[in-house]
Amino acid sequence: MSDIKKVVLAYSGGLDTSVICRWLQDTYQCEVVTFTADLGQGEEVEPARAKAQALGVKEIYIDDLREEYVRDFVFPMFRANAIYEGEYLLGTSIARPLIAKRLIEIANETGADAISHGATGKGNDQVRFELGAYALKPGVKVIAPWREWNLNSRESLLAYCETHNIPVEKKRGQKSPYSMDANLLHISYEGGILEDPWAEPEEDMWLWSVSPEQAPDTPTSIELTYKRGDIVAIDGKPMTPAEVLTWLNRVAGENGVGRADIVENRFVGMKSRGCYETPGGTVMLKAHRAIESITLDREEAHLKDGVMPRYAELVYNGFWWSPERKALQALIDETQTYVNGVVRIKLYKGNVIVSGRKSDDSLFDESIATFEDDAGAYDQKDAEGFIKLNALRLRTAAGKGRNLR
Repeated sequence: MSDIKKVVLAYSGGLDTSVICRWLQDTYQCEVVTFTADLGQGEEVEPARAKAQALGVKEIYIDDLREEYVRDFVFPMFRANAIYEGEYLLGTSIARPLIAKRLIEIANETGADAISHGATGKGNDQVRFELGAYALKPGVKVIAPWREWNLNSRESLLAYCETHNIPVEKKRGQKSPYSMDANLLHISYEGGILEDPWAEPEEDMWLWSVSPEQAPDTPTSIELTYKRGDIVAIDGKPMTPAEVLTWLNRVAGENGVGRADIVENRFVGMKSRGCYETPGGTVMLKAHRAIESITLDREEAHLKDGVMPRYAELVYNGFWWSPERKALQALIDETQTYVNGVVRIKLYKGNVIVSGRKSDDSLFDESIATFEDDAGAYDQKDAEGFIKLNALRLRTAAGKGRNLR
């Protein structure tokens, strides 16, 4: 421990990371630098400064990363239509590589010997933070207190605070029974009654969306303008990436869009039940597939669909900075060259309904697709030879009786 002189801590200002800050100072006899990220979690991050100062921290970083987060992480992921195990839109997963990146940047700026985080030893986040850190700074030392100390309950953390004179904020009202994590893409809920996969979430748990039953009785129609696979305007109004996601979260949430109740397979080996609200992301996924449906070549689209589960798994497991994710991203981004145009969406009682799509780069040719007179654009007689050629191997196998089993 004597070679650790300075540590950069991912610091929220909450109970866990406040205890970690003092624990690092006492256990490693080191200086602590705190880093607090504003990723659009919906809470003020500036109060973390005073809390860090009260713990004797001299170097305090509080960074607004909302635009970088959506532009460089969320948008590239949605170009891939990434979804993990068919349901999870990766809201927590995609935030971790940015936090890891900034931790390493601050470590380099301050001459720190190590980084530290508050992720537990049972979850995915420890893997994501540390894989990112090692990818960006191979020799960095990582301190994960939850894997070292014996403070394994809220009661023990509070007792530590009392012993070490760490101020604990006394909040009025009932404490949420859920473990929650939020950023501009989503808010997640775990723990409490959700540890029973049969238990239905309580309605007052959800914070970003109304229930579909309570959503407006008239649909909300919006138009999303795409350029190279990214939304650049809503209803004709240009917006930055973070503005796009903020606006979609509000409007989609008002229409009951974006709730998910999932049992997922964690990278560390266990199954975990969680609930997620991803209003804007749910709209983005549906709309992006709609604009791709008229602008992508068939085999381009099918190739993307084929690599998507692998891409999503890489993001979920923490391999954002890996060469294979970067290679897949290059392929995906190349396919987005002509993904330009407008998608019209209706939001109605939890549903995202595509009601129109148009593009100057559309490959949809009405003269070919029409059921009316196609004026020679497509010779239907050609289909006979096409079918027979594709049936050749099936007929050959059938001739040997192989199709009868």
